[in-house]
Amino acid sequence: MNRVVVGVDVGGTKTRMRLLDLAAGEIVADRTVPSAGWQTRSMPAAATWLAERVTALPRPGDEVVRVVAGAHGCETPEQCDQLGHELESLGLPASVVNDAQLLVPAAGLSAGIGLVVGTGSIAVGRHRETGAHLSAGGWGWVLGDEGSGSALVRDAARAVLARADDGAPLEALGRALLRSYGVSGLPELAAAMSWDGGVETWAEHAPAVFAAASEGSEPAADVIRRGGAALADLAARLARRGAETDAVVAAGGVIVGQPSLFEAFEEELASLLPGVTATLLREPPVAGAVELARRLVA
Repeated sequence: MNRVVVGVDVGGTKTRMRLLDLAAGEIVADRTVPSAGWQTRSMPAAATWLAERVTALPRPGDEVVRVVAGAHGCETPEQCDQLGHELESLGLPASVVNDAQLLVPAAGLSAGIGLVVGTGSIAVGRHRETGAHLSAGGWGWVLGDEGSGSALVRDAARAVLARADDGAPLEALGRALLRSYGVSGLPELAAAMSWDGGVETWAEHAPAVFAAASEGSEPAADVIRRGGAALADLAARLARRGAETDAVVAAGGVIVGQPSLFEAFEEELASLLPGVTATLLREPPVAGAVELARRLVA
């Protein structure tokens, strides 16, 4: 039998799985599937969904000795433990963590803060003495998620509307949002953002904010600076609560794809937490799941 471990990154859109052959030290399978049907409202159903996909990955003759899943929607240690127990009941030797906890091991580090910046944003870490799970942010696109794609569009629209209330003319940021939404004026923009799909669609318009900044829009640049500062503040909040701060590892489509946001985050982090390194993750987060599984077996 070939002893193998499985790492899984369950995201809101897609799920990536890797199979590591322990003896060979090689990834022997790497598969991405849609996350359609994934939810954590029912943990037994979530475990069944995940087990069906994981058990299709091993080769004949493989013995799965550990599965580690980073699961979108498992926001608390209790939820992660519950899903892990459900997977164990289905015959899988499994451990479950929040998907943001994959970032630090994916970067090859043993300790630090993971920061996800995509449609939403959240920072996670562990207490330096007790090892307890810590998190900041992740409160959703209406109430929080500062610095995320959704929040940047929200804050950009607020800035544009505030300028209009002051009687200022439309500038590059306002024009970029109107183009992105395909509307002719600010009343139509407000209606589209409020009612045409709502907050679930905001993040896809984030490129308009960065495009406006590149055209020289100071309101757009200010939105990006404030977004980066808010992300750094999430890490600082965890540090004040006792989190390990060897490094802050950032990942997610918005911060990876937009250098100006990472630069704003890095600048504010240096002010709030001098000496703490900001790292932009280049490896896929599933690599962190594989590394955690390998460490558990070792």
